[in-house]
Amino acid sequence: MLTKRATFFPHEFFYRILTDDRLKKYYQIDPKIAGLRRECRKQLPMFVPGWEDSTLGNMYAGHCISGGVQNVHTVRTGIEYMVQLADWYTTTSASSSTGFFQIAGGIAGDFPICVVPMLHPGICGRERVFPRLGYFCQISDSTTSYGSLLWRGAEREITWGKLSLDTPKYVIESDATIVAPLIFAWILGW
Repeated sequence: MLTKRATFFPHEFFYRILTDDRLKKYYQIDPKIAGLRRECRKQLPMFVPGWEDSTLGNMYAGHCISGGVQNVHTVRTGIEYMVQLADWYTTTSASSSTGFFQIAGGIAGDFPICVVPMLHPGICGRERVFPRLGYFCQISDSTTSYGSLLWRGAEREITWGKLSLDTPKYVIESDATIVAPLIFAWILGW
């Protein structure tokens, strides 16, 4: 039971739902192969900015307007996601090289990679300089061209201080719903 003041990120609501055994009778696939359920059991870090620009976000806003949701801040904001991402990145990058595997583009794809230049001492006031990403891989169905959002692909990330010239960079121009599961299956040895 949630209290009136309980607040969570969008993915945390899903984690709570997926770990609630009352839903077992509705499962349509074996929970052992359900990706999000596996991730929530391990409490893997997830950053989902811009969820407001989705059908779920629109439905949530509608329920706030109608009064079905009493507190618009029940779902935590994208700014809070960035602060959490910055905390995660500063902790993780202190002990190992960190890279990002970006699926698609837009805010959900570009948001995580923005943490690196944001942590620059001139922006956030921290004294420590944080390392750039150790690798960058993106799957996008948008072909690199002057008219697309991916103009210059991963190379543009260098000028923004997210990657260095020698950072391994991969851009896969294909359908992410096909390619991402194939890559994940290969990584997991399936």
